[in-house]
Amino acid sequence: MSGTLGSFLLPDGFERPRMHAVLREGSLVPEAGRYVVRRLDERKERRETAWAGRVAPRHHDPVVLVPGFLAGDGTLRLMARSLRDEGFRTYRSLIRANVGCTLNAAAQLEMRLESIAQRRGTRVQVVGHSLGGMLARGLAVRRPDLISGIVTMGSPMLAPGAHHVSLTRSVDLLVRLSRAGLPGLMSEECVAGVCARESFDESQQPVPAGVAFTAIYSKRDGIVDWRACVDPQGEKVEVTTSHVGMAIDPRVIDHVATALARQRTQSLVEVDRSETA
Repeated sequence: MSGTLGSFLLPDGFERPRMHAVLREGSLVPEAGRYVVRRLDERKERRETAWAGRVAPRHHDPVVLVPGFLAGDGTLRLMARSLRDEGFRTYRSLIRANVGCTLNAAAQLEMRLESIAQRRGTRVQVVGHSLGGMLARGLAVRRPDLISGIVTMGSPMLAPGAHHVSLTRSVDLLVRLSRAGLPGLMSEECVAGVCARESFDESQQPVPAGVAFTAIYSKRDGIVDWRACVDPQGEKVEVTTSHVGMAIDPRVIDHVATALARQRTQSLVEVDRSETA
């Protein structure tokens, strides 16, 4: 593997998307347009609906949205708004820019989940886009006491190195800036050393019983090898969007909402079983 990434992050059977594959990301424009049209239709429908019928039933599980590589919470703001309209109680991850050490990001996210779980008195569901989904997958292994379910979107858990060369160049730049003394960025240890190995190994471990898992992927993904996103332990859902567009396309948001509702039901059933056992 070229660049600074460890070779173990690209196992046999997976490959980087071809150079021209990134052109598929151009569909982000119509995907964003689809979101705008959906919001306008919903606004019109609300105006025509009596006030008592406008409020969606509340889902009590907290839902934390985690952004992808180079991204911050703002990239999932539109999805969060749509999920709230569906009755979900959403929370930000408090990640301003996902550019630092993965283990540090996971530790920060873990503290955030602890705070929310303690405040709400219940476990949390986590929705992660790309790298955010990989963080969620690892934390689900480590803290099933905090997490009741995860939904990943375009997250190459099986081969984190199976991404477009443009991302590799971004990682290389972060590593060079880290070497130059800029704090808070991925270092070489984070992408090729013990730190990277620990994060990767944790994300390969079985998802604990009692934690639901949905993996959303797209064969049109121009950033990562879609096969790396299809974790055999998760409920697989195929969509037809770009990698970036998964965060805003209303069709994907619908799948996320459906998965969250289904996983909440599964969690309640498991709790009932444990209480009656």
